[in-house]
Amino acid sequence: MAKKGKKYQEAAKLVDRSVNYSVTEAIELAQKTSTVKFDATVEAAFRLGIDTRKNDQQIRGAVVLPNGTGKTQSVLVFAKGEKAKEAEAAGADFVGDSELVQKIQGGWFDFDVIVATPDMMGEVGKLGRVLGPKGLMPNPKTGTVTFDVEKAVNEIKAGKVEYRAEKSGIIHVPIGKVSFDQEKLVENFNAIFDVVQKAKPSSSKGTYMKSVAVTTTMGPGIKVDPSSVTVK
Repeated sequence: MAKKGKKYQEAAKLVDRSVNYSVTEAIELAQKTSTVKFDATVEAAFRLGIDTRKNDQQIRGAVVLPNGTGKTQSVLVFAKGEKAKEAEAAGADFVGDSELVQKIQGGWFDFDVIVATPDMMGEVGKLGRVLGPKGLMPNPKTGTVTFDVEKAVNEIKAGKVEYRAEKSGIIHVPIGKVSFDQEKLVENFNAIFDVVQKAKPSSSKGTYMKSVAVTTTMGPGIKVDPSSVTVK
């Protein structure tokens, strides 16, 4: 295992790993312990008591963060005719059909999110092998397979993030940048906490929220006390 740098070790000393901090304290610490020269991403991590091998315990969805992520995502829309015009008017970065399928098959990936109208999924399905591993395949659960392309594009541009439980039951979600006001990061954290909490499968037994943490790019993890989270 690579030795952590001096800056990281100094920052890590500020965090007591045996303590579950309140959300506000954890985010304040995350901002203090970011040692990189760029505006790091702040991320929330949830370790859930679920069995992702069971279909009804696979948690996936999307939420529009009240204060965005600090990054404007580039959106590609697969649509034809009027729906293609609607996507362009909404501010989609790339709009098309079969020609874009061929472009992606050729190794082009200059976009962050894909939206597709349901009638285009036959074409988009051909890209399953290349989009699937990158987590780019459109999905009705995250609102990216829809005829309401205007709404989909607007939400993504406003700061919509997708969340998905990995095999181990962990969800990682970006909630903004270190440069954000503390209050805005807390609001974003509360928004994602709320949807993950409400996504608890009825068949999940035992403790659902096993642990919650916030971290920054290359910064130490900071545990959050779930009972300190206030959601409306």
